[in-house]
Amino acid sequence: MLSKEKIILEILDSLNKNILNLKKQWDSDLGCAKHFFVDNLLNEEVAKFAYQNFPMNKGFQLNQFSSFRERKKTFTKIDLLDKIIPNITDAFHDERVIKKIFEITKINDLECDASLYAGGLSIMSNGDFLNPHIDNSHDSKKKRYRRLNLLYYLTPGWEIKFGGNLELWNKNVTKKITIFSKFNRLVVMNTNNLSWHSVKRVNLNKSRSCLSNYYFSKNSPNNKEYYHVTSFTGRPEEILKRSYCKIDNYIRQKVSTIFNVSRGKKYKRVR
Repeated sequence: MLSKEKIILEILDSLNKNILNLKKQWDSDLGCAKHFFVDNLLNEEVAKFAYQNFPMNKGFQLNQFSSFRERKKTFTKIDLLDKIIPNITDAFHDERVIKKIFEITKINDLECDASLYAGGLSIMSNGDFLNPHIDNSHDSKKKRYRRLNLLYYLTPGWEIKFGGNLELWNKNVTKKITIFSKFNRLVVMNTNNLSWHSVKRVNLNKSRSCLSNYYFSKNSPNNKEYYHVTSFTGRPEEILKRSYCKIDNYIRQKVSTIFNVSRGKKYKRVR
């Protein structure tokens, strides 16, 4: 198993080797959230070992979310698992890695979130999905704006036809591009009040596993103060769901603003 330091160096090496292409990806205008992805982020055997130590492979109880908005499972108590998963997570929190991500995205003052608020491990099995949504705009204390979502996919042998792939939408949620949740691939995407994204429904009896981290900053993405809860909508063909989601988003926004509560606040890392 690699130490955290060696994992940091592997991540930096992968980013450096591909940096011109990653900058080009980020600067491309595809009508959706800015993003880039890099394949073969870590040594293949290390990535496979990390997958083998995901909680569902070790008998741990997962946090289950199931509604018209989403169906998924998460796990944030990563320090109960083998050290490989905390090491990879903490490697993304290292200042050298954050600095390299800044070099690609040019987003200033990026900060990690060691508590893994809304992050950690995501496991999606047969029938699981995420409707188009924009993420909660802030951290759990509503002090910093969410700026980047880092998604590291870790299921060996996953194929695009299995579903569970990331979808990035235009601001009207009428057109999308699909990013394959390929084994050992890191996807970094911009998060703001227009970064609509979703996950295609998984369609086989196998789990798509992902390690998620968010970067925050005190600066607003559009230089204006704003706050919104995680807000969902329907796919283009889901007209009724779109109408229902507007009402649902409004109610949850009011509750969060009045009572100062945040979605998923209780699901945090334990150290």
